This record gives sequence, structure tokens and C-alpha cells, in this order.
Amino acid sequence: MIGRLRGAVAEVGEEDALIDVMGVGYVVRCGSRTLSRLPEVGGEALLHVESHWGEQTGLTLYGFLSRDDRQAFVLLRTIQGVGPKAALAVLDVLPPAELAGAVARDDKAAVARANGVGPKLALRIVTELKGKPIHDGPIAAFHGSIPSAAPAKPSASGEAVAALMGLGVAEPAARRVVESAAIRLGEDAEPPALIKAALQELGR
Repeated sequence: MIGRLRGAVAEVGEEDALIDVMGVGYVVRCGSRTLSRLPEVGGEALLHVESHWGEQTGLTLYGFLSRDDRQAFVLLRTIQGVGPKAALAVLDVLPPAELAGAVARDDKAAVARANGVGPKLALRIVTELKGKPIHDGPIAAFHGSIPSAAPAKPSASGEAVAALMGLGVAEPAARRVVESAAIRLGEDAEPPALIKAALQELGR
């Protein structure tokens, strides 16, 4: 099975992307958050891939920009009633670290914001993900309610998002540009650097 793809972005659609790897085009299903963060056509992308085989559909590739996203997708798929489309929808509104926080707070309303996820399914997701490793960061950090206990990267991103919202930027746009900045600057980026890069992104 395919676990990772590195190649040029050939096309980006509403639900998938075509990645050209040494002349071979791979169709990869992605969530809207991932698709919006891909490089422009012709740019190089590295996607972590989860491969699924179905008798009727054959091989389907699901692509993610981080191992945490792929890990969360796999966990979500183990829950009854959560298909690939619903799992991608959850990750569109709640990246892994935020999903872990929602699970720790029993915040089923946050999960229910995902397209196609109703209150009952959101409750099942929150219940069944309790205590499971949603991402590679310290899970214990999400068991309390003290924000300072969160891992460095989510905390830095959260501070940057909050700062942008304080400047009047809408939350979805703030999260999008901060996530993009975090990818470009790396996991050790501090809030001031993230904020500066996100503001530059907004100014384009």
C-alpha cells in the first residue's frame, strides 16, 4: 500500500488532487483544509497517504499534510458510522490537536460543526476517542483544562489565531493562514513569527 507521495501538484479539484510523481499521476482524496494548503499547480507537495481497498471502488488514496492528520483520520474511521467523507469533514473543522482538546472537554458541539456529522454521531466520536492517541503530542496535556498545558505547537498556533481574531480577522480565515504559516516556518515557530507570516499571507 502507498504510505506517502512526493511530487508536483498537477490539478486540484473540490475533493481531490492529482499528484504527478515521476510522470505517474495519483488521484488523492483530501479534505478542504488540506486542499487549500497545497502549493500552486506545479509546486512540490509531500502527502502522507492512507490507502484503502474496496471491492467496488478499488484503491483509494486519502492524503494529508501531516502524520497527525493521517493518524486522526485512521482513528476516526474505526468509529461506527464514520466513513471517509465524515472523517475528512471532522478534520476540516478540527485539526488533530483541536480534536483532542474537544474530546478532552466532551465538546460534542465542536465536532458536530463538521459537515454531515449530527449530534448523535458527534457524541459517539467524543466518547470513543477518549484516551486514544489522536496525534503524536502528549495526550495527557489535553486531560486538563489549563491552556498552558497544551503542547508548544498548538499553543503557538492558538495564540496566533487569537491575535489575528483580535485584529478583526474572522476565525476560519485566521486558522487557515496560521496553519499555512506553521507549515512554512516549522513546528518550533513562535507566536510572533506565526502572526507576522499570517498577516503577510492575508495581505496577498
